[in-house]
Amino acid sequence: MKDLESIFRELVSQYGDRLYWHIRGFVDSHEDADDLVQETFLKVWKALPSFRGDSGYFTWIWRIATNEALGYLRRRRVRAALQFESLDARAERVIDSDPWFSGDAAERELSKVIASLPDKQRSVFIMRYYEDLSYEEISSITGTSVGGLKASYFQAVQKVRDRIKDFSFD
Repeated sequence: MKDLESIFRELVSQYGDRLYWHIRGFVDSHEDADDLVQETFLKVWKALPSFRGDSGYFTWIWRIATNEALGYLRRRRVRAALQFESLDARAERVIDSDPWFSGDAAERELSKVIASLPDKQRSVFIMRYYEDLSYEEISSITGTSVGGLKASYFQAVQKVRDRIKDFSFD
């Protein structure tokens, strides 16, 4: 039997980079994504002794990470409301000024559109489109029915299409 420290090191090694990109789909900046990855692994470390194995490590870690990212977005929404700032405007400003963003104009615009999606639609879109997870995998991560996920994904795709159809990619 492996000790907890070895298991944890394996989890960080196996999922660290992929987890960063999962969280990065939710947040606007590299620094925020890094912080949330650290918070996620801190929670994994603290909960590892009580991990029962009802789901696989992947599903368990993705659920923790998704909840961390959504919690961060909720807190940011409250701060923005208190400062009378539009989250869409803030997201666009952060994406435009992010030195870690390496995409072209089309990818930058797509990032802005995804950042403007409601949390549930954004999470389903990221996991389905970018991470190519099945609806069943997303269902076990989010606790949402497959039918509900399909509806959320369809709505997200429609919103993305509507927002980028008039964008000039010159």
